[in-house]
This record gives sequence, C-alpha cells and structure tokens, in this order.
Amino acid sequence: MEQVRSSDNKTVVMADDDADDCMLAREAFTASGVRASFACVEDGIELLDYLTQICAPGKNDLPALILLDLNMPRKDGRAALVEIKSQPLLKSIPIVILTTSGEQRDIEFATRAGADAFITKPDSFDKWVEMMKSLAKTWLSSEQ
Repeated sequence: MEQVRSSDNKTVVMADDDADDCMLAREAFTASGVRASFACVEDGIELLDYLTQICAPGKNDLPALILLDLNMPRKDGRAALVEIKSQPLLKSIPIVILTTSGEQRDIEFATRAGADAFITKPDSFDKWVEMMKSLAKTWLSSEQ
C-alpha cells in the first residue's frame, strides 16, 4: 500500500487494481490541495486487511472516505462493499464507487448495498482534480 501523508489526521483510501488510476488519483489528490492522507490498495482483500489493521484494539483510525472500484481481482468492489457495510465498526465509513462502469445495474447495486455515491472515472487530469476537490468538500470538510 502506498500512502501520501498529510498533517491532517483524515485519510482517503482508494481500492483499485489499476496502478495508473491510483497514480493519477494520488497526483490529482495532491494537486487539489486537499489536506488529508491518501492511500491506495489493489483489491478488496487488501482493503479489508487495511481496515482490520486500523480497527485493531487500541486503534481507531477509520478512513474519512473510501474510493472503491467495482472491477478488481480476488475480491471485487461489490463484495468488499457488502462486507464493509455489514460490519458495525465499518459501516459508517462513506464509500464512493469510482469506476469505469456507468451501467445502471452497477449503480442500482451500489445504491442498494449502501454506497454513498457513484462516480464514473474522469477522462482528464483536470477533471480528476475537480473530482477530488468536490469529494473533499462533501466528505472531508471539518463540518462533517
């Protein structure tokens, strides 16, 4: 897992098996000026391992937001979403589906399973930066 650290104690975790998308998201996150840490994991198994580690006794560093791709190997985003939302300690974490799919069935599944938003991945760096700013305003503001 690669992580960009910030002096702020909030963390955004992105689960995506596409290394280029993780790099693009990380760079857009940094360029957006968002004051939070950013971490990337490769699939649903790594995401759940990460969440289990931060929920260990004596720790309570839940991420402020999870960005979740639907199509990943081993454990896809659908299975990870259902598992996270079924666990009392984790279900309050906002989850934004961030995927290449714009299919209605994926949107409906994500909504039923408890995702807080569904976004199709942007097609330019500037749009990635704007998306990160928008996500920060919605999910990372101090009024949250």
